[in-house]
Amino acid sequence: MKIILDAMGGDNAPDANIKGAVNAINKVKAEIILVGKEDVIRSKIKEFYGKEMEEISDRLKIRNATETIEMEDQPTIAIKHKKDSSMVVGFNMLKQDEGDVFISAGNSGALLAGATLLVGRIKGIDRPALAGILPAYKSQLLLMDCGSNTNCKPINLLQFAQMSSIYLKNTFGIEKPAIGLLNIGTEETKGNELVKESYRLLKEKSEELDINFVGNVEGRDAFSGKIDAIVTDGFTGNVFLKTTEGLGKFVKKSLKESLLKNVLSKIAAVPSLPAINRFSNTMDYKRYGGALFLGVKKPVVKAHGSSDEILFEYTIIQAEKFVENKAVDKMIEQFTKNNEDSNKNVND
Repeated sequence: MKIILDAMGGDNAPDANIKGAVNAINKVKAEIILVGKEDVIRSKIKEFYGKEMEEISDRLKIRNATETIEMEDQPTIAIKHKKDSSMVVGFNMLKQDEGDVFISAGNSGALLAGATLLVGRIKGIDRPALAGILPAYKSQLLLMDCGSNTNCKPINLLQFAQMSSIYLKNTFGIEKPAIGLLNIGTEETKGNELVKESYRLLKEKSEELDINFVGNVEGRDAFSGKIDAIVTDGFTGNVFLKTTEGLGKFVKKSLKESLLKNVLSKIAAVPSLPAINRFSNTMDYKRYGGALFLGVKKPVVKAHGSSDEILFEYTIIQAEKFVENKAVDKMIEQFTKNNEDSNKNVND
């Protein structure tokens, strides 16, 4: 297996990208290909580790790319004109089967455009979307869409639910993933027109598409452990995601300050340190890796724009599992079958 990593994408590139790859190389079986300016990558590796890349691992490789897509670049224009950028080169490698998964923390809009234009949508899927993993009570929660489609139609949310279900079945082994629709109330009549119409469509199509739709879910119930995935439009999903990340940081910071407030609290905290560390790790969004770009023909992973070396490390580990579980292949099979069934029904 070969993991393609955009070494120049993200706020902390290329330092965090390179360090994350080096950290991950002994935790994955795959070859990691760093895509970017070769002279810069080699110089950084020498600076950080005092040795040549080949001395670290024979599974670390470089593919030279002379350009970089910046965060402020217009997505579609950048993909079309910066043909030797680390992102476009990475996508073309994925398309030409020179790698099995592509990871980037770069410009989200460009990643969406590149995945759609260069890799291609799975037939039958209207809009690919970002699916992120979040911590939940004794489990994990899949959130889709995390921010790639700010304006959606009911058919999009229906397909997000279907893709979430296929992914969770094949990656986490959940036989009937519970899929909820994010809303301001649990009643069928609550929400704006998009949510109400999406509810109606999900309820109507859930049995046909093998979706275990459990109805509307309020934000406060999302982490109860009773829901495996929630679907929403990209605007709402991104606000939900960033709020969750911010709350996690606040809780960890407040807990730390309380425990270190005085001598007595420090002494009292010592016996509880193992439990505190477990709690801290559970709340750390970095440990859940990047967001999966579901709906395109090959595995693509969007790392957080502000990813540090730890997040890159976990994203690389996550990407290997994503490929091993063949979730994209299963998605292609399912949507191909849906298209065939639909055509059959029309002909009948």
